Amino acid sequence: MELIWILVLGLLAWAVWIFNRLVRLRNRVRSAWGDIDVQLTRRHDLVPQLVAAVAAYASHERALLTQVTELRAAAVATAGPARLADLEASLEQGLSRLLALREDYPALKASENFLSLQSGLSDVEEHLQYARRFYNGAVRDLNDRIAQFPDLLIARPLGFQQAQFYAASQAERSVPDARLPA
Repeated sequence: MELIWILVLGLLAWAVWIFNRLVRLRNRVRSAWGDIDVQLTRRHDLVPQLVAAVAAYASHERALLTQVTELRAAAVATAGPARLADLEASLEQGLSRLLALREDYPALKASENFLSLQSGLSDVEEHLQYARRFYNGAVRDLNDRIAQFPDLLIARPLGFQQAQFYAASQAERSVPDARLPA
């Protein structure tokens, strides 16, 4: 009888240990998503300022300015990693085209405000890449634990769900053309 109680207590301790590990991994995923959200918020805060700076010098680029503004609004309103990744990739392309306008407008290229915004955006992009990698690592760890035996014996009955990876869009996966123009 005593052996049965020891076995039951051992199984209970094992279940608590696995549960706590799964909770820790789930919280790491949530925290990592929060880091991405912080960087995206920083990027989204820079977009209106950048659009305004470019609009002052390149007012006939209205279609691009409108597109970037609309993509920012859509990204701010989206929460899920899969859809947000697509929107952010489109926003990133729009911002790249917006920044490329500096070559067509020498006054814009020399603007202190524009240069400061460009530097801030570059800093945000670096932090965002790190946050995405950290998030995907946390998702991988959680998803592995949820799918592996014996953790799945605790994870499934207690409702632990696999998290979504922050996946690069097709545009982000394509290799840019690095050839010099003829």
